[in-house]
Amino acid sequence: MTDTQLEDVTCRWMDLATKRNLPFSMLFAGSVALHAINVFIAITMMPFVVHDIGGLDLYAWSSTVFVASSVVSATLASRLLGFAGIKGSYLFAVAFFAGGSTICAVAPDMWVLIAGRTIQGFGGGFFYALSYAVIRTVYPKPLWPLAIGLITIMWGVATLLGPAIGGVFAQLEAWRLAFWALLPCAAGIAALAMVSLPKARPQDVDRDPIPFVQIIILLLIVLTVSIGSVDTNAMKALVAIGVSCLLGGYLGRVDQRARAKLLPHGSFSLRSPLGRHFLYIALMILAMQGEVFVPFFLIELHAQPPLWAGYMGALMALGWTIGSILTANWVGAKVRRIIVGGPLICAASLVAQAVFLPISSHGAWSILVPICLALLGVGFGIGVVWPHIVVRIYEVAPERDHDLAAGGVTLVQLFATALGAALAGMIANLADLSNTTSGSSLAALALCLSFAVFPLTCFWVARRIWRLNEA
Repeated sequence: MTDTQLEDVTCRWMDLATKRNLPFSMLFAGSVALHAINVFIAITMMPFVVHDIGGLDLYAWSSTVFVASSVVSATLASRLLGFAGIKGSYLFAVAFFAGGSTICAVAPDMWVLIAGRTIQGFGGGFFYALSYAVIRTVYPKPLWPLAIGLITIMWGVATLLGPAIGGVFAQLEAWRLAFWALLPCAAGIAALAMVSLPKARPQDVDRDPIPFVQIIILLLIVLTVSIGSVDTNAMKALVAIGVSCLLGGYLGRVDQRARAKLLPHGSFSLRSPLGRHFLYIALMILAMQGEVFVPFFLIELHAQPPLWAGYMGALMALGWTIGSILTANWVGAKVRRIIVGGPLICAASLVAQAVFLPISSHGAWSILVPICLALLGVGFGIGVVWPHIVVRIYEVAPERDHDLAAGGVTLVQLFATALGAALAGMIANLADLSNTTSGSSLAALALCLSFAVFPLTCFWVARRIWRLNEA
């Protein structure tokens, strides 16, 4: 890049910080960062939460309900804008996020904490979706890509700050204070919204009917697996998975016939290129959901302090970022090869975790270094394919469904995250997860090997189902 080009790029970024645009930039960056940082704070602190208030068998529910409620609010964001206007929508989101955070802070047991996380996730999902929706209203068109880039950067910032914040509060044995600390941040978002945003409703707000039935079925699938993970046994787990599969098939039939669609036509059929691409995305996202338990295992089996356990758990997100940066400009045959190879990188990394994570090392770096590399590898395997598989979704979707396909990527990603967290809880409890070394070791082994099935299946999808010569 020449000096002139670098200066031009710098000037364009500075356009987000002009007197007119700075409040908007602070609002969007701050709200998304608050939502994202909260994700990593909660994951880092959960081992200490269950030590304090119990509920180890509900460990994964904290992440599951948070993401599941985010799915609902993200789906409803455009309708909220049409009802409450831009300013009112942000204040609505702040109220839910702050209310959920307060419930989490005072929770006497895990069930109350789960209720708080559900409400908190509902508000956080609005933060994320509203930012994308409002960008087109408050910024001139040339700044839209930069504003979206700013939101993306906030997830990288969260990867750095979230584990640190959660780790510090956990080491101080003050996890409740971490939730209280979110309230002034939420108040800051509300203040920015009050002084900077217009009350008007966007002109191009989505007025299509809401696919309520499909959303309910999605939540029932996640809830069924989650219920099957509590006081579970092999029969209960099989029944839960079987019912979820039946619900998934029913969801496809309902969405195909509905006027209000959740995903574009063909998304639920493996005969359709779009269906195969969405399956690929779902399987790759499922592959990394064992990370919910990684800080717990690092603390219980490897004597890591919360701060380090949180950062090691975030290595998957870091690997994703690195992989995406390295391959974003690849084209042609290199893309076809990496789409096949990415799942194998994930699978190999999960197998490596299965070898080293269950070992009780007492902090030996000869064990911790391979674990860190394996965690990085899982995220890297997803990151190298992500920019290309998302672009392929846009390419194979019918032109009339481009907006629905774009939203579908986020929806499938969030749904797979919630479902994966629920499955992780089921597998860990089936393996008799406990605070003992033997229980934690067996659960770590079962999780890593079970989740390696997803990228291996994804490899099969790429090789046997997806016609790579179309790429």
